[in-house]
Amino acid sequence: MPWYSDLLTAVSAKKPRPDGKPAVSVRERFSALKNLPEFLRLIWQTSPGLTLGNVALRLLRAALPVAMLYVGQLILDAVVQLSRQPAADRTLTPVLTLVALEFGLAIVSDALGRGVALLDSLLGDLFANRTSVRLMEHAAELDLDQFEDSTFYDKLERARRQTLSRTVLMAQVLSQAQDAITMAFLAVGLVTFNPWLLLLLVAVIPAFLGESHFNERSYSLVHGWTPERRELDYLRQTGASDETAKEVKIFGLSPFLIDRFRLLSDEFYQKNKDLVIRRAGWGTFFAGVGATGYYAAYVYIISQAVRGQITIGQLTFLAGSFARMRGLLEGILSRFSSVADGALYLQDFFDFFHLKPRIVRDETRPARPFPHPIREGFRFENVGFKYRNAEKWALRQLNFELRAGEKLALVGENGAGKTTLVKLLSRLYDPTEGRILLDGYDLREYDPAELRQEIGVIFQDFVRFQLSAGQNLAVGRIEDKDNQPRIESAAAQSLADSVVKKLPGGYDQIIGRRFAGGVDLSGGEWQKIALGRAYMRDAQLLILDEPTAALDARAEHEVFQRFAELTQGKTAILISHRFSTVRMANRILVIENGQFVEIGSHEQLLAKGGRYAELFALQAAGYR
Repeated sequence: MPWYSDLLTAVSAKKPRPDGKPAVSVRERFSALKNLPEFLRLIWQTSPGLTLGNVALRLLRAALPVAMLYVGQLILDAVVQLSRQPAADRTLTPVLTLVALEFGLAIVSDALGRGVALLDSLLGDLFANRTSVRLMEHAAELDLDQFEDSTFYDKLERARRQTLSRTVLMAQVLSQAQDAITMAFLAVGLVTFNPWLLLLLVAVIPAFLGESHFNERSYSLVHGWTPERRELDYLRQTGASDETAKEVKIFGLSPFLIDRFRLLSDEFYQKNKDLVIRRAGWGTFFAGVGATGYYAAYVYIISQAVRGQITIGQLTFLAGSFARMRGLLEGILSRFSSVADGALYLQDFFDFFHLKPRIVRDETRPARPFPHPIREGFRFENVGFKYRNAEKWALRQLNFELRAGEKLALVGENGAGKTTLVKLLSRLYDPTEGRILLDGYDLREYDPAELRQEIGVIFQDFVRFQLSAGQNLAVGRIEDKDNQPRIESAAAQSLADSVVKKLPGGYDQIIGRRFAGGVDLSGGEWQKIALGRAYMRDAQLLILDEPTAALDARAEHEVFQRFAELTQGKTAILISHRFSTVRMANRILVIENGQFVEIGSHEQLLAKGGRYAELFALQAAGYR
């Protein structure tokens, strides 16, 4: 079945893609143009001065093609007229004046073109930078569970790609306006001579319809393959990265990763290959149709000149005008398809910014000020939490207190819900049911940003920032990144100062291997740096979520011993699999399968002979 039957079908309905998902209909592609006003508003906000300058230069440049064709007509007519005069009466001054004028117009046109290109580049770079900043700012406002959703990541990935590629759309939209103005000037000349010539321009419309169809198919293919393309990027990074090289080599993963990458990339290549081959074939055919219309008009104009109905100069003007107008119309129609295509991708960009966080401060009433100091502590009342799209509860029916100034240890097997509990406490999540109280008031009544300022959390999977050692420590309180005494104090408290002393550049040394001159650290050294962030925080509640897993038993004991000493009078939560560390806490909370099991001091729980005592005995047996 020829492709144009698909196009006719697509006008009224969505045609399924090869993967079975609905394609984008022609109506949706035209509907996507509604995004352009908002897009142009963003460009204006980026730099009103550059935008006005760009528009002004394009307006001037739009009028030059007609002016140059008209001057060319005058030159030819003047030359013909001179050739008919006696040799003694001939003077080149009028002709040379016209040539000088055309030369000046050519210089001005080139200068305006370079000026437009310069402003396009500057405005495009500035727009890409501003939109990248806006994307990061919006991402920072969204909830943690949104980042844990694959659909969200697809939107984020598509929006991230648009921050750079939409600068091309900006130039295309402005070029459309410029070419439309030029066409209007050229059309006046053609209509004055013979209005019927304009009808021959419709010969380029089939080419426009063909480009529209194949742009729609290309967008559908790229849009539908967003998850697979993310997987391709992941496989490419995993297969050639310093972070994964050890395990890839040890486990011999390269063949598996390469085969998976080859399978996905070849499948995408085959789908795209079929599309571009058909696009090239039909594009060639319709380009021939357009050329036929142009040369039909050209023959007609020549016949008029042969009959003496127009001058040679007029012949040149009309032929040039028609050729230029045909080229502009082809460009406008082709670019229109690209603009509509770009507007579809622009929808992905705006869709990301339409995502709203759910964990926000209630604007209808003033936020409750965070207590300084915390007087009563935190209380969990029948708290339950279920992850988005999950059937199983991660936590259920939690009822306990974390008293002010108390050190509470969380114990449970992997997956018991300990880290989820910590994220609820720091309001990275909100409970699905129940509530968490701070000094008798629901956490939702406090400003989330102020709440998190008073909580210092170091997770087991902390981020190894490819920054200087000092900046890695300052992450805990980034507003104090220039406060060197505070940074050094935090390093001393976390024992990271011994790590920094070995670095060639000290606190200014880049750590990590991503950038030139960077020095990598061992797992234990990285963890001491991460622990320093907690001390930088100087928060009322400190949480260590298994951040010392890479340390040996002696080093971990020393770290927690110092932690206990330095957090006197502060509330703290410790999560560790080593019971020698856990027993330092005032009380120990045991969680199993997301539910409360028991709570008490080390001695109380041993005497009770419950789940804690069982786990303690199992670990103790391993040291005998």
